[in-house]
Amino acid sequence: MSDILEKILATKKAEVEAGRQARPLAQLEREARAAPPPRGFERALRARIAAGHSAVIAEFKRASPSRGVLGASLDPAEVARSYERHGASCLSVLTDSIYFSGSPADLIAARAACALPVLRKDFVVDPWQVHEARAMGADCILLIVGAVDPPALRELERLARSLGMDVLVECHDGDQLEVALGLETSLIGVNNRDLRTFAVRLETTLDLLPRIPAARLLVTESGIASPEHVRRLSEAGVRAYLVGSAFVETGDPGPALSRLFSGPKGGG
Repeated sequence: MSDILEKILATKKAEVEAGRQARPLAQLEREARAAPPPRGFERALRARIAAGHSAVIAEFKRASPSRGVLGASLDPAEVARSYERHGASCLSVLTDSIYFSGSPADLIAARAACALPVLRKDFVVDPWQVHEARAMGADCILLIVGAVDPPALRELERLARSLGMDVLVECHDGDQLEVALGLETSLIGVNNRDLRTFAVRLETTLDLLPRIPAARLLVTESGIASPEHVRRLSEAGVRAYLVGSAFVETGDPGPALSRLFSGPKGGG
């Protein structure tokens, strides 16, 4: 699959233009102000780590371009409650409809069903989407290095933080990591899946880990599918994980979380 990210971004920009016509920015700003107060996303991760456990961002996703349908019939509220019972620190909810079969309604339902902070997982390329995220109740947004240029990343981060949200900035290689470290956020996501080819290598995280300052919090993403993966990453010093497919494809995501992180290095 060649340059899937480019295709997704082209679609996303068209979606934003259509969204802006349906819900003008001034309307979204009012909705964002009326949304429930943000829950501390980074705070929840760090509290879990301070207690001696792995911090897991458990993801609700219905499908993905690389793996097809994963959990189309799953109920986001039930999954959120199950994740909370089984030790998740935070949630991630896919809201992209075209490529991941998600929706804002999934995030709204998941957040209302539990007390966990929620990441809006999407391809954010425009300030309109940042306001939309807060309006739907998101506590954190994902920004992807490579999806927009560095000046735009800084502006999107500034806007998210002004609305009370945390920011997880995602990178895939050393050059992108340098861009990520130029932002203010402490949350540095390293995606083991190349968004241009969808190939997965856990070495992506292991190679970049020594270059991330201690004050930042590395979140490893994608390809974590077995207790052995968790053990390997944990022994290298990784403390925070974003996992989705390995949970939802089982049909019983909460218990799957417990199984994946129940080993001696998982800190369940």
